[in-house]
Amino acid sequence: MLQTYIHYGCHILIPLLVAFVAYRNMWIKAFLIMLSGLWIDIDHLLANPIFDPNRCSINFHPLHSYYAIGIYIILLFPKKTRLVALGLAIHIISDMVDCSLM
Repeated sequence: MLQTYIHYGCHILIPLLVAFVAYRNMWIKAFLIMLSGLWIDIDHLLANPIFDPNRCSINFHPLHSYYAIGIYIILLFPKKTRLVALGLAIHIISDMVDCSLM
């Protein structure tokens, strides 16, 4: 139960904190853009079962693969894709923390 709170807390609170600290003049917009990184969980629909609390999503789901993570890191550099990439990177880091708690 605590693991679930930590996992989803990281998915929401870290983007909120980053948005408020780094993008103070537009923190709501930055937060919502970074929160859109949750959409990569759509690849969970390809798994059977769709949700398994004992499964680490890193390198299991296509959008959580090491190749995808490499693309997310590259997307951090151009200014136009930075907020989306931050959301994706924070999502992946949150999932890695979740995997370490298993």
